[in-house]
Parts: sequence; C-alpha cells; structure tokens
Amino acid sequence: MTSEHTRQAGHPTHLEPTLGLRSVVLFGLAYMTPIIVLGIFGIIASASEGASAGAYLLATVAMLFTAASYAKMARHYPVAGSSYTYVRKGLDARAGFLVGWTILLDYLFLPLVIWLIGAAYLTGAFPAVPAWVWILLFIVVTTALNIIGLKVADKANLALMAMQFLVLALFVVFAVVHLTTQQGVGSLFSVNPFVGEGGFSAIASGAAIAAYSFLGFDAVSTLTEDTKDAQRNIPRAIMLVALIGGVVFVTVAYVLTLVEPGSTFENSESLAAEVAATIGGSLFAAVFVAGLIIGQFTSGLAAQASVSRLLYAMGRDGVLPRRLFGRLSDRFATPVFNIVLCGVIGLGALFLNVATSTSFINFGAFTAFTLVNLSVIGYFVRHRGSGSGRRLNPFTYVVLPLVGAIVDVYLLTQLDSSALILGSCWLAIGVVYLLVLTRGLRVPPPEMTIEE
Repeated sequence: MTSEHTRQAGHPTHLEPTLGLRSVVLFGLAYMTPIIVLGIFGIIASASEGASAGAYLLATVAMLFTAASYAKMARHYPVAGSSYTYVRKGLDARAGFLVGWTILLDYLFLPLVIWLIGAAYLTGAFPAVPAWVWILLFIVVTTALNIIGLKVADKANLALMAMQFLVLALFVVFAVVHLTTQQGVGSLFSVNPFVGEGGFSAIASGAAIAAYSFLGFDAVSTLTEDTKDAQRNIPRAIMLVALIGGVVFVTVAYVLTLVEPGSTFENSESLAAEVAATIGGSLFAAVFVAGLIIGQFTSGLAAQASVSRLLYAMGRDGVLPRRLFGRLSDRFATPVFNIVLCGVIGLGALFLNVATSTSFINFGAFTAFTLVNLSVIGYFVRHRGSGSGRRLNPFTYVVLPLVGAIVDVYLLTQLDSSALILGSCWLAIGVVYLLVLTRGLRVPPPEMTIEE
C-alpha cells in the first residue's frame, strides 16, 4: 500500500524505495555490461599495443576517483537526478542544468546503441531475420518491464546477470585450460598483458577507450529514491560497481591477452568470438554469442530505467515540462511517459549505425564526470565553515576529486573530432534553452527542495 508520503491527491509524488544493496549493485553491473569486455577486446588490444590488462587497470584506478565523488554526493543528496542534482547542489543551479542536458546524450542514446548492437549479434546468428525485428523486440520487452516497475526488472536482472557472469567464467576457464594444455602452467604468468609493446602512452590510449566500459557506476545514483537506506546503500553500490567491474575487466583482458597476444589482428571487432571458438569449440562459441546478446538486453533494461529517472527529476524540478516528465503512473508508480519516450528514441536504431550513434554518448559522460568531481570541491568550500563542514577531510574532498576531474578532462580530449563537434552542438542548444528558461540568466532555473 502506498504511503501518504508518496501520494498527494491520489497521484504518486515520490518513487517508492524497494531495492536493497544487492539489487542496486546488480542494476549498475547490468548497465555496465561486464561481458562487453569480450566484445571490444580487440579494439583495446590494438589501441594499447597489447596491454589490454594494463589499460583496464589504469582505467579502473581513474574511474574509482570519479566513483568516490559520486558516492560522496549521493550521501549528501539522497534524491534522484544523479550528476544533474549533484552539480546544481554543489556548484550552481545553472551548471546543474547544463550537466543534466549534456548527460542526456549519454542516457538517451545509450539504450539505442545497446539495442543496435544486440540486433547486430542476433542478425549474425539468424541472417534470415531482419535487424529491425530484433530492434523492435528489444524496445517492446524492455519498455514493458520498466513500466511494470523495477521489482520485475530486478528479478529479470538477477537471472540475466547470472547467465552473463557464467559465460565470463566459462570463457576464463576454457582459456586457462587451453593455455595450460598447449603451453604449460608457466604460461599463465606474464607481465606482458600489463606493459605491452608501446609503453605508457599506448596504455593511456587504451585506457581512454577502456574507460567507456565503466559507464554504469554513475547510473546507480539515479535509483536513490528507489533504494532502501539510500544514504548508506547508494554510495556503497557506486564504489562496488566500479570496483567489481574493474576486477572483471582486468582479469578477462589478462587471460585473453595470454591466449591472443599482440596488437595487430585481421578483425579486431570480432576477435573475442574467434578466440571463443578456438578455446571452446563451436558449441561454446554459440553460448558466447548468446551471452553477449543477454548482456545487451540487461544493459538496455538498466539504461532505459536510468534515463526515465533523470527525466523525472528534471521534470519534477520544472526544468522540463512537469505535466509530461514529472509525473508517475497512478497504477505502476513509474515515470511511464519518460520510459515510452526512451523507447521511441530507440526507434532511431532502425536508421543509424553503431559508429554514428556511439559518437553522441561519450561527450556528455565525461563532461558530467568532470563537473561531479568539481561539485565535491564546491560542497567542501560551501560547508567548510559549518559544524558538519569541520569534519570534511580536505584530502578526500579536494585533492582526490581534483585528480578525478583532471583525468576526466584528459579522457574528454581523447574523443574523436566528430564526437566533440556533436557534443558541443548539443551543449550550445542547452545553453540557448537555459537562457530562455532563466530569462537571460536573470532568474535561477526551477528547483525542488530536498524536503519536497
């Protein structure tokens, strides 16, 4: 039964906390899609010149700085909205709006990319079925699950994530057996997967790409109002997702590099599929493809849920039209309009390719990461003179976030020119909308207080 706190005049006004720590961690991992390390291994290996494990290790360390900043802000501001909320509270409402606007590139188009990649895998396995059929199936099923509510999506995530980790575990086991059978136990120990052939610059280049695999730890913060004891569980979940993802990525990349060393491959985009057939035969190769498809489905489920919550937070604040974006379904207590809108945008996958659609994503992600790190510093500056501020550690609230911001700016500069141009154009549109919304910056953007 819905409480008075969550309903006013018969309409839900707050999301209901139903998720525990395990569920939120599974959500973040589903969004991150750990099995994707197999799908992009060849690309990372080429960029890092054979140091995939080193690239992922460097990316893990870098992302943990930003994850720590998200965890701090989630503890101080336990409401939905993620980077949008943290920046507007820690820095400025207008900066928060622009972060929310740029991160929409990540959230709105990521489900589209996920469904597009999943359809590509299925089309390869079943050439007789057109890609558009798979795209529509992805959209309809994930939209329905998210409308019904995260309790159902949570149960689906648990089963599908178990399958995904099973495929990863089998891949590692088959690879280890293959190595020990062909080359002996000594072949399992090497520093080459960490150092490669091109030195630190090559490892850093690989890490700039590998960091994209970590998009997902930040999505956890959008579920603050869906989570029990959010001030404790959301920060823990953010760090756990980043850490678990990093361990999985480094381990799998290490083993894969031992099986397939080097940096020059005939087809880097399908390298892991070829390795799967080599170490496990045709049957395991089929299971491997199935695991990748399942990973795409769980990631799409989580991605669509995240963007619907971000739009809900912005609509509830009045930054976007409240009557459309800031309402919850009377029946399901979920932001149905936002979920359906995400599905409609996903129809763009019928007309786009992976390369074009992914170019929209990374600009918003790294811009948001940078400003969330700076918002932690802003929080410290604003509260350092207060009673609670005296307990804030300058090292963890200034030094570590500053390092995280510098790393994120570096990663942002590593994006290709098309991504920077498209991202800048989207940001320019956001600036124009902000000027209209604030009457030329004369009034602040609409904001809902924490108590509301």
